[in-house]
Amino acid sequence: PGPPPLIGPPGQPAPRTPRWRVATATLALTALLGGGAGAAVATVIADGANTVPAVAAQAITVSNSATATEVTAAAAKASPSVVTISATGSNNGGTGSGVVMSTDGYVITNSHVVTLDGTTSNAKLSVRTDDATSYEAMVVGTDPTSDIAVIKLQDATGLTPATFADSEKIQVGDVAVAIGAPLGLSGTVTDGIISAVHRAVTTGSGQSAGDSTVIDAIQTDAAINPGNSGGALVSATGEVIGINSAIASVAQTAVGGQGGQSGNIGIGFAIPSNSAVDIAKQLIVDGTAEHGYLGAGVAAGDSGAGAMLQRLSADGPAAAAGLQAGDVVTAIDSRQVEAPADLVAAVRSHAPGDTVTLTYTRNGDSSQATVTLGTAPASTG
Repeated sequence: PGPPPLIGPPGQPAPRTPRWRVATATLALTALLGGGAGAAVATVIADGANTVPAVAAQAITVSNSATATEVTAAAAKASPSVVTISATGSNNGGTGSGVVMSTDGYVITNSHVVTLDGTTSNAKLSVRTDDATSYEAMVVGTDPTSDIAVIKLQDATGLTPATFADSEKIQVGDVAVAIGAPLGLSGTVTDGIISAVHRAVTTGSGQSAGDSTVIDAIQTDAAINPGNSGGALVSATGEVIGINSAIASVAQTAVGGQGGQSGNIGIGFAIPSNSAVDIAKQLIVDGTAEHGYLGAGVAAGDSGAGAMLQRLSADGPAAAAGLQAGDVVTAIDSRQVEAPADLVAAVRSHAPGDTVTLTYTRNGDSSQATVTLGTAPASTG
């Protein structure tokens, strides 16, 4: 195997499938793009391309306030801001979801939705809003590092923008409501709770063999499935707290020995709204997004805990702060670093120029270093 990646953006797209092992179960982290084997229900095969037709739902209204739950109210508020996205490439296709940002048609979604898991840069996009109006759309910008993309609906007016919450204020146990188009079923609403925050999650949505998308995720047990990608995770008040992006599912083998994509097992992940909106705004203004950069490769520590620094860039932020190859980072600010992904996710969630405190061990001694993060080199993918 090659050297560990620098904490920066991914390179040329190339599919990969990372796995987690928990006890005796094998969990595969899967991006939630509907289509192909993962969306066997309502799959139409036409001209060699797998596409999933969007199936509309009735508008959500509170018809009986005496029996309505907080989930009903949250869904009624947020659903008009959630759209269904159909993407078609030359040889494949799929559906995902998106969240309206502006009345004139800017929509935030996942990068892997509009690039069909990194297989194309020019997919044809069509979007269906909550009121069943259809639009053609174009890509404004994609950021594979964060798995965020922004699209613009053509000739759209009068759309209902979502209200985005401060995702730093959510806590474990809060109500979480997922809204999107699993398997092309537009307007699907499921609920659960926030299971964890700041969960470092590595996904394989079309990233390079030398790097991957690592998100500082919200974990939820609200049922989300292929096609929910890019949709909204909302609070009890109907404010968007995250953009649904991935699920952990038990690895399966489909008929004929091919890998299968299974659905919800109660472990889903969303990109926090603060991070998602920040990236989206950068994409709208500049077409690209910047991320914090440490300038070091990472690997598991010798004891199995922490993130061992390797291949420090000579003029990078880590080296400038006095860190050395072999140092094992155990915390960034007040956040514990138990594995390399924890450090990667935390660094990428910061903006260039942010100052962080790294706690590390060297030769058995614990020390701290103040690091001013740089700007990650531009992605070539």
